[in-house]
Amino acid sequence: MQIDIANLHSGLENFITIDETYSFDKEMLKDTEITALKDVKIVGDITKNSLDEYIINVVISGIMVLPCALTLKPVDYQFETNISGNLADVFEEFGENYENNQKTIDILPIIWENILMEIPIRVISDDISGVKTKGDGWELITDDGMGNSSLSKLKDLL
Repeated sequence: MQIDIANLHSGLENFITIDETYSFDKEMLKDTEITALKDVKIVGDITKNSLDEYIINVVISGIMVLPCALTLKPVDYQFETNISGNLADVFEEFGENYENNQKTIDILPIIWENILMEIPIRVISDDISGVKTKGDGWELITDDGMGNSSLSKLKDLL
């Protein structure tokens, strides 16, 4: 996602508006848990301050499709994340190269890294009917309760 910052660099413009809907190809998703990304919207701007530093303020939102932790059925997970700060610092944070005199910048690596940081540890489908939660000598313990754990008795001692 190349952004032309030549007019901003020369002082012809005060800011560059970003309002894009981006489609990620299957190749980018290959080594992640994400099976699909839908409606990824990138909205924000890039400005130049009095110290000739570029400042980025962007909101990324969309839907990532992830496998359910119990059934492996696809689950839509809405996400939203913000990127803001000095562009050089943001690039450095993600290990990308950036020079202040560039005429164009590619913000896709920063967008992608922020999306990857939004992947939850696990998602569970609303429809988990037919999933076995108890068996011979085992029981699924969810975040809702502690089950029959003997360690839960220690909580009362605190």
